[in-house]
Amino acid sequence: MNTKSDGIFPKRQYLPVFRGAALVCAAAAAGALLTGCGQDTGGEATRSGAAEAARIAAASSSPPADASHLTEDQRERKALVPRAKTGYEHALHAATAAVAKSEPVSVELKGTPDSPRWEAEVATDDGTAHTVSVDAAGGKAGEARAKHEDDDDKRELADLLKKATVTAEQAARTATDKTKGTVTAVELDDTDGGTPKWSVDVVTTDDWNKTTYDIDATNRKILGEHVDRD
Repeated sequence: MNTKSDGIFPKRQYLPVFRGAALVCAAAAAGALLTGCGQDTGGEATRSGAAEAARIAAASSSPPADASHLTEDQRERKALVPRAKTGYEHALHAATAAVAKSEPVSVELKGTPDSPRWEAEVATDDGTAHTVSVDAAGGKAGEARAKHEDDDDKRELADLLKKATVTAEQAARTATDKTKGTVTAVELDDTDGGTPKWSVDVVTTDDWNKTTYDIDATNRKILGEHVDRD
């Protein structure tokens, strides 16, 4: 039942070790200087110096991705994701509003930077599914289109919806609690054992990588995490 395609993720770029070490040493010296000048305030200067050292060290260890080293998929995300002015939550709400008594099945950011859109799928409790395209710039939903599936597929989907007690939004929050970024896709599927799961894609804007989390749709447990660095 997967409807999403995987992206391609390159290896991260890191600063040379000697540069990072120099920055950390400079930060440590700054911290020591603040400590020495702050005898009248007790430990406050010491804490300030340590905080500044930690800030500089953290900044040196997480440089932004060099645009010249981005893969094609990363460049596409960098161009498309910022153009989506409405998030996945709005798209799911608009899609379920377009189909009476329906529940979310999936949503994915697609299109071009000039015409970004969310492609959402919702279904009623009998497994009848509809797709709805939502303008990612303005938030307007298009007309719902029924999917033509056989009875077995409908029963399978109805069963997943019944078993899934975790919502799409809850699964997305579980993913972004682990990786801060923009949710670009959420999809209901099942594991090899038949347990319902949500697959959530999160794009990080410092390197434009996409991390996919598989989350148990009955208890929010993270079943897997994948970042493709090819």
